Amino acid sequence: MIAQSHDLPRSATTVDIEELVRLRGHLLGAGTAPYAARTPQEDAAWRAAYRSWLVRQLTGPAGRVQVTVIGPAHRLAACAVAVIDDRAPTAHCPNGLTGWVQSVVVDPDRRRGGLGTRVMRHALDWLRSRGVNSVVLQTTPDGAALYRGLGFVPTGEDLLALDLRGTETSCEVIEA
Repeated sequence: MIAQSHDLPRSATTVDIEELVRLRGHLLGAGTAPYAARTPQEDAAWRAAYRSWLVRQLTGPAGRVQVTVIGPAHRLAACAVAVIDDRAPTAHCPNGLTGWVQSVVVDPDRRRGGLGTRVMRHALDWLRSRGVNSVVLQTTPDGAALYRGLGFVPTGEDLLALDLRGTETSCEVIEA
């Protein structure tokens, strides 16, 4: 089956912002995940911050972020965000360039049609073209099969999170 032109991945533009916010709402708008909004105020806050972030990424100089979409601006079907991190080199990533893929979302009405694979391949091609050696992502159980099908493997490491907003931490300095 040949994909129709509106089902081909493309780079997002500012006209896609409201649809990108809508799609990401399927991840952040509700639920039990630690990153999900718990109140209407939290929901409004992340949406406003995400709009601002998207404007900066989509209008600034080309750099370390690629936002891939499928569909017309008035009704996106899928999206993925690829970010390049400059981390300390490792044996498997000697240049330190590590890709992070996030906010991979397919509209619920369009799932199970290969769109997630298409936005992911576009994002991975973009990362590869910029010399990225390694790519990581966080997934839900629903998305695991997609990523495993693209070659991602579990790392065996735990993903831990700490919210520093309003959290006081202290470091005790011990002198030798």
